[in-house]
Amino acid sequence: MSTSPARTSARAWASLFVLCGAVFLEGIDVAMLNIALPSIREDLGLSTGMLSGVISAYVLGYGGFMLLGGRAADLLGRRRVFLFWLVVFLAFSGLGGFATEGWMLLLARFVTGVASAFMMPAGLALITATFPAGPARTRALGFYAGTGAGGFTLGLVAGGLLTSIGWRWVFFAPVILAALLLAAAIPLVKEPEATWKPGPEASGGFDLVGAFTVTGAMLLLAYGVVRLERPDHGVALTASTLLGGLALLAVFVAVERRAANPLLRLGILRSAPLVRTNLSAALFLGAFAGFQFLMTIYLQELRDWTTWQTGLAMLVLGIDTVLAPTLTPRLVERFGNLRVLFGGLALAAVAYGLFLPLGLDWAYTTMLPIMVLLGMGFTFAYGPLTMAATDGVDEREHGLAGGLFYTAIQFGTALGLSTATAVQVAALGGDGSAAAGLDAVRTALIVPFAAAALAALITAFGLRARAARPVEAVHEPVREPGEIVDVG
Repeated sequence: MSTSPARTSARAWASLFVLCGAVFLEGIDVAMLNIALPSIREDLGLSTGMLSGVISAYVLGYGGFMLLGGRAADLLGRRRVFLFWLVVFLAFSGLGGFATEGWMLLLARFVTGVASAFMMPAGLALITATFPAGPARTRALGFYAGTGAGGFTLGLVAGGLLTSIGWRWVFFAPVILAALLLAAAIPLVKEPEATWKPGPEASGGFDLVGAFTVTGAMLLLAYGVVRLERPDHGVALTASTLLGGLALLAVFVAVERRAANPLLRLGILRSAPLVRTNLSAALFLGAFAGFQFLMTIYLQELRDWTTWQTGLAMLVLGIDTVLAPTLTPRLVERFGNLRVLFGGLALAAVAYGLFLPLGLDWAYTTMLPIMVLLGMGFTFAYGPLTMAATDGVDEREHGLAGGLFYTAIQFGTALGLSTATAVQVAALGGDGSAAAGLDAVRTALIVPFAAAALAALITAFGLRARAARPVEAVHEPVREPGEIVDVG
């Protein structure tokens, strides 16, 4: 029985609604927990190291398994992977809500991070497979990106509200949302059979050696990056961890060169646009992670604002929740994805630069216009980055491309936070005065400014490369293994 175009379109948009709900769930889950950490420490009597480990555990799970998650979606089916790991996310978020010991929180956050590592690339691949390249996909990815960023921003406020009721609701609220999404996803999210078919590698076996080596490498590298936050604590261990991760990564590359059915086809990394997109995404999200951390210190420790006030102050950053699905796709259709992306990165760099002379006497009316500018930067950058993540990549490898993209985001976020923290701690020294604290925050604000500026510069090279290339080469699909088309 054939399905009418109208009905197909309605089902596609209903499926998009569910997938947007999943990325919103991931964003709000992370943001709410960040706000609740002080209350969790007070209630459970956790040490500072254990509290830091609660955040690090999620980063390790997410960053360590992302490439494996993306490839699993391509080989096993995007819908199957998405639904299974949504159930895992639901279960272990609930475990966190019932935690009575620090180790239970560590386990819950690690497995929740692993679940996100499988869910996110599968969800992105489902969207690109459901919506054909063109205006429909542009609008769909605009909604998706805006919802994800909005979830993180709104999570700051929701976290403050739920923590005031009880910190366990920061874990239980995602359980309720995940259950609703699962109930909607089972009938609505379908595997687009016309666009996804497992390649010959699906029947040729799974690259277990590659899976183990890359997961081990990502785990070690993620842990090493997290340890950079405190450079004076175990320098030898931090260096050894990072070197071990790099060594395993080298082993992984050697394995993939010889594997009959590689986990990561190395030819995909010959795409200059893909590399630029992932570098820009890592720098852009790293800049924001560092900025958010520094502004939290500034508002709560130097200005004595409550968590609720801090969340409301940053709520304006959620302007992209409205503008990304509505304005950004129109701008992309008119000016092109790269030009809009460059504009967003440049706006973000300007906003961070305007915060460099931050003072203790700044009124919120002074900060608000800069916050709006940063929100506009997110509006114009995050959606186009998501759109570019799979551009020019064969449909059968969209899960892998999504895994690379989210790996870049996760490592960029961890590195941006660690670098900003390390610079702030080093600049502060042992001086606990408000003046010294302000100087330390100002010094550390150079980190997000420099990262956003570098991301804009990398994207500018993409604009230059595209202008120098024949128009007819754009958007030609990849057909053969090892063959990558430069799409700017």
